[in-house]
Amino acid sequence: MSAKVRADGAPGEQPPIEETLLRAIGREVLRLSRRRVQTPEGSILDRSSFRILWALTEMGPSSMGDLENVLQLEQSTVSRQVKSAISRGLIELHPVPGTRRRLLRPTPQGESAYLHEGTLRGEVFRKALAEFGRDRVQALAAELGALNDALDHATATTATTADVPPAGS
Repeated sequence: MSAKVRADGAPGEQPPIEETLLRAIGREVLRLSRRRVQTPEGSILDRSSFRILWALTEMGPSSMGDLENVLQLEQSTVSRQVKSAISRGLIELHPVPGTRRRLLRPTPQGESAYLHEGTLRGEVFRKALAEFGRDRVQALAAELGALNDALDHATATTATTADVPPAGS
């Protein structure tokens, strides 16, 4: 278990986060997430195909279960989206030598589409982040990583606590 660290970096208990600050963070996260459904002009991929190609490009060949975990989607949703991407020639199943397993990977067409789409989608962020300067962008990336790690930890802790029956049951 990690030690608690105060905002000034010193060890110790954290004060509770005020409701107004929590709401401000929530508002900004919602504003960011709203952008994920916007499709840039010239786009050739729908959101689900882009996310699948992103996952397979970042992680390498993967199973359906791996995609479910990284995309945080139900098995039926991933299955439907994968079938669609396969039918469009964007991804394929390939055998793992020496096993009966087959993993998903992008096709050359899928890789090309992902690179095109990534350039389009990245341009908006590139323009916005140019206003920050390199040091602020590095700090933002680190803080967003820390937030995601903390959310993963809080989610895992909540799930583990929810699975434990109350005392005396």
